[in-house]
Amino acid sequence: MTPVVGVLGPVIAQDATGADIDLRGPRHRELLALLVAAGGRAVSSTTLVDELWPADPPDGAVAAVRTFVAALRRALEPDRAPRTAPVVLVTEGGGYALRLPTADVDAWAVEAALGGIGNDPQEVVARLPAVLRRWRGPAYAGFDHSARLSAERRRLSELRADAVQQLARARLDTGDVSGAIRDLDPFVDENPWRETGWRLLATALYRADRRGDALAVLDRARHRLADELGLDPGPEIDALYTDILQRAAHLKPTPADRAFDRAAESLRSAGGRSRWEGTLGLLRTLAVTGADGLAAAREQRWTAIETATATGDPVLAARVIGGFDVPGAWTTSDDPDLARRIATAAMQALDGLGDRHPALRARLLATAAIELRGVPGPRGPEAATRAESLARELQDPALLAFALSGRYLQSYGRAGLARERDEIGAELVTLAARHDLPNHHVLGHLVRMQALTALGDPGAAGQHADEADRLGSEHERPLVRLFTDGFRIVAAVPDRPVARSQQSFRELAARLELTGMPGVSRGLLALQLVSLSLAHGLPVEASVGELDPGPYRPWITPHLLLAQGQPDSAAAALAHLPDPDPGLPLEVLWCLAAAAADIVGDTVLLARARTALAPAAAEIAAGSGLVTAGPVARYLR
Repeated sequence: MTPVVGVLGPVIAQDATGADIDLRGPRHRELLALLVAAGGRAVSSTTLVDELWPADPPDGAVAAVRTFVAALRRALEPDRAPRTAPVVLVTEGGGYALRLPTADVDAWAVEAALGGIGNDPQEVVARLPAVLRRWRGPAYAGFDHSARLSAERRRLSELRADAVQQLARARLDTGDVSGAIRDLDPFVDENPWRETGWRLLATALYRADRRGDALAVLDRARHRLADELGLDPGPEIDALYTDILQRAAHLKPTPADRAFDRAAESLRSAGGRSRWEGTLGLLRTLAVTGADGLAAAREQRWTAIETATATGDPVLAARVIGGFDVPGAWTTSDDPDLARRIATAAMQALDGLGDRHPALRARLLATAAIELRGVPGPRGPEAATRAESLARELQDPALLAFALSGRYLQSYGRAGLARERDEIGAELVTLAARHDLPNHHVLGHLVRMQALTALGDPGAAGQHADEADRLGSEHERPLVRLFTDGFRIVAAVPDRPVARSQQSFRELAARLELTGMPGVSRGLLALQLVSLSLAHGLPVEASVGELDPGPYRPWITPHLLLAQGQPDSAAAALAHLPDPDPGLPLEVLWCLAAAAADIVGDTVLLARARTALAPAAAEIAAGSGLVTAGPVARYLR
């Protein structure tokens, strides 16, 4: 496996496992950076000497370059056999070149990705944030003395700035005013000479019903441009200022934007516990009212956490971080980066509380357990166990329901835990019904629907699906129906023609795309169709390759290669197949691995799959309620 090289920040290299590679000294890193900056083209030894020692090259500089190259080769290709030709850092003519796939060098990958994103606002909003997250800081950090790398840093900085502005425009076009403000606030301070950024920020603030702030931003832009940078502000700034003063019709904010951003504004000026609790209540309500509300709650939640943390009051911060007790029914986060930040904030707030406030500590632990769902390692399960223990000691029903929802999302560490999840769901149903906790009442029925599907009792699972639908309708929870409709498709798979199930899954996928739940929808249709074929003992259709496999790519790709008549390529892909992360599709993914391994004769992977699936031998690989691969026993045979 080739290494991965990063220059969008400090220059780093990592091996196939993600571990950092020791690049030795700063000269070695600078040499690697220069080769990356060359874009894969060869750089002569003379040029490298001039770049590494621009003022006064020492005697033997060319020999030193050869020494640096040899050391880098050993670092980047540690398994290369002696006296075999290097494939990553190659000699070409009188110099050297870096030969890596575009995807394995962050700067190259970013440029390729930016070139492939069109102008459609929905596409920009969907794809550009992930590209921008590739930056870890200023490109080629630490090599300010290098003229070549400094020029490359400026070029990449301009690319990033253009991308931030493109994303802000797209957010405004799609109505995501809060997201545009969040992106542009730091951007204008980092790039004060960019008038477009100031104008976009002022427009976003106006649409957020913050007219005074919008005018103040344009005043600040004039000051920064004229007084600090010696630049004449363009006429567009004055024109926008006039439009905002006159409340021009084309700048009119939408009612939804006003509601959401007034909530955010209240957070910034909140002075009492009641206002914080009221705002958190609004966010909890938004999160279960549909796609728009879910997205808005997700954005405003981090604003609330940052604002509360900035007060320096550890108890207030803990209340805000742990106050979003909205349960989730899926084990993949919709925004993994946000989930990681919230989990980190929760654990930091927990440290700040010490041994005080056990109820708040339980809320923080439950929050961490929920946000760490699908993340391998002990942190999530340990947080869930501690939260549940504290909640039971305190005998607080709402707190216990919250803790149980965290334990549920951490109950996928291995196959065969459907019985345990059914017990969690049963306790949630009883607890929530007794103490009027509608969100957790719905979750309890969904959990039992999923678990009983895996346990091979679709009749009982259907009763819980019906009850979840009733509660969802009664309490206006529109997203519930997507999970129960998905269950009904899965339950009908054994008795329904394959083509009809395929069509039903495609129709469900179209609905899921509109929910604002990418953690559920991304890659799901491809997984459903591959698993459906396996459940019926049929070959996987090559047309599935036209779909985005999302996070399930490693398990789907071998089956697509087999469908294309490429068993050797499928075997090669299986040789590097990772274990699935904890989550709802875990058993299904192991079944996909076992089925492909059986076809290509990979006995090592078959043994891994059998060991992993053995605890679920009596179950159906359908514990998510949205996808099924049929009985696990079939794959164990």
